[in-house]
Amino acid sequence: MTQILVVDDEPQMLRALRINLQARKYNVTTAADGAEAIREAARATPDAIILDLGLPDMDGIKVIQTVRTWSSVPVIVLSGRADATEKVAALDAGADDYVTKPFAMNELLARLRAALRRPTAEGTSSISADIGRWTVDLLTHTIRLTDDDGAAEQATLRLTPTEWKILSVLLQHPGRLVTAGHLLNSVWGPGHEQNTNYLRVYFTGLRRKLEPDPSRPRHLITEPGMGYRYQP
Repeated sequence: MTQILVVDDEPQMLRALRINLQARKYNVTTAADGAEAIREAARATPDAIILDLGLPDMDGIKVIQTVRTWSSVPVIVLSGRADATEKVAALDAGADDYVTKPFAMNELLARLRAALRRPTAEGTSSISADIGRWTVDLLTHTIRLTDDDGAAEQATLRLTPTEWKILSVLLQHPGRLVTAGHLLNSVWGPGHEQNTNYLRVYFTGLRRKLEPDPSRPRHLITEPGMGYRYQP
């Protein structure tokens, strides 16, 4: 059974999340502060963590940073902090996703399912992904058109070296929000974290090439003020 660790200092929130998760056949452990969260993350080795940032003994970002020293477990932040700066800080610390309170339970559960589907880092070296009718192979750096029966056709698509770098970072984290700063640092190097206009230009080009309807992207998603997401 999938193990979920829920961390929140509000007893009513802990109870509501426990009930909803257990109703969907998840095994749930809880923690009410940061120190207990770190102990439970080490003891129970959960498959995912749902984490509030406003904990009584330490900031939730410290919990993320500590857990990341030994584990790549998916972490979904569930917090009342709606400021984009707070969201980016949590994502840069190692969170996989960020949901703002008040929230819709169905949305949180969908984000949890997406996080649980994310492949581990060890399994991404030969990753392939589908975007519309295109199949992207990051190992061979090829993009082929796929017919309605799933067979690869002869038609291929060319990307620029920079487009490949951006796509490679994004596709290795399916369903996971990748901050603009992380993308810029990965592709252009340190010192470019503020040049978000670069990403706007390149994502426009990538969507024009890959998305069935570039004006309504289904796979290369912008999260305003935070970053981008590849949605399978």
